[in-house]
Order: sequence, then C-alpha cells, then structure tokens
Amino acid sequence: MIEDVSSRSLTLLGVVAIAAGLLGMALVQNNRAITAAGGMDAHIHMMGADAGEGVAARPTTTVKPLSCEKLPNVPGHSITTALVEFPPNAYTPRHRHPGSVTAFVIKGALRSQMEGSPAVTYTQGQTWFEPPGAIHSFAENASATEPAELLVIFVAEDDCGPLTIPVPD
Repeated sequence: MIEDVSSRSLTLLGVVAIAAGLLGMALVQNNRAITAAGGMDAHIHMMGADAGEGVAARPTTTVKPLSCEKLPNVPGHSITTALVEFPPNAYTPRHRHPGSVTAFVIKGALRSQMEGSPAVTYTQGQTWFEPPGAIHSFAENASATEPAELLVIFVAEDDCGPLTIPVPD
C-alpha cells in the first residue's frame, strides 16, 4: 500500500535532515555564556528592543527547549531542539548563540538579519544557519496580526545551558 506524503511529513523530514546535517558538522568554537543554565522546562523570554517603555513595548518571544541530548560521536557537545514562539509584532534584539544554529520556520513569516548582511524575510518551510558566535542583529515577526514559530536546533557544548546571549549595541 502506498501512502500519500503530507506537507507535515515533508516538514518533519526536512527538520530531521537539518538535525542530521548539524550532527555531521558539529565543530563548535569554545565560547560559553556566563549565565545560569536552565532546565528543559525553562521558558526564556527575549526582551524587545524597546521593552520597558510601557505601552509602546513590543511583545517578546518565548523559547521553549524541547530536548537536549549529548552527541556520542562529538564528545563534549550536545544538540538542543527548541520551539521559538513569536506573537504578532514580536521582536528579538541583538544577540548571539554559544554554538551552531539552524532555524526552520514552522508558521508565519520572520524578518531576520545577521550582522554584515541584509535583512531577509523567511516564510513557512524556509531555514537559515548561524555559525557559532555570529551576531544576530535582530529577528522579528513580519506580521502585526499573526503569530510565527521557529523550530531551532543548536549544537553547542554539553552544558545544555543558555541558548541566547544578549549582545549590547
């Protein structure tokens, strides 16, 4: 019996391919965040660029770690999978990550800019890669009315610690 392949199955297949690619290239620089590590139940909220300005503040993103596993073929490193939720008009300011990152847009559209590159709008099914320590100038939901979501895969040192490190302007 031949089954029809749904777009959800193809999406999951794409995510598995991304994870396999990261596993195969898990050469990570030795840079650690100097903040407390959170458990897998942690929810990390990113402050908006104008957060703290009262009513004018933009919504924040929420990072929900889904799993963190040690890489048996790359001693001292782990792979962490997380869901990043962007409410309508949400904004994530300048930051970096302690390891390699691949982001996969599950829902909606996101504008993202890496330092030294132009801003790009990514839509459902598209991906981008961030090398270890690269400066991510910003990420934002391209819609003021619809939510967006990313599936993000991090390959970094074993501590399964902080996934995002703020970088001052």
